[in-house]
Amino acid sequence: MILHRKAHRIGVGTGGDAVMTRKVRVHANFAEYVPLALLMLALLELSGTTAPVLWSCGLLLLLARLMHAVGLGGSAGISVGRFGGTILTFAVLLAMALLGAWRFLAQAML
Repeated sequence: MILHRKAHRIGVGTGGDAVMTRKVRVHANFAEYVPLALLMLALLELSGTTAPVLWSCGLLLLLARLMHAVGLGGSAGISVGRFGGTILTFAVLLAMALLGAWRFLAQAML
């Protein structure tokens, strides 16, 4: 993004540049979902979730975000990477939320 800004002399914002707008959107989309997912991973770890489960969730999240970034970075339209990355991101978030709720309810029953 920095090189694109320098090459096209874009100081602040997107400067009306479609490619820059897409790059900013890729970055913003990452910032919208990853902090929540990392917080969920931390809470799952604190609740005693096993390392293999945590690693699996983290690696699937990384794969999902990479797929989405590549898909959206290449084209503003529909792409396999963008769609697959979105679905996988939501699936990982849902799985972590359900696991967290299950762990909470299991602890509450004791």
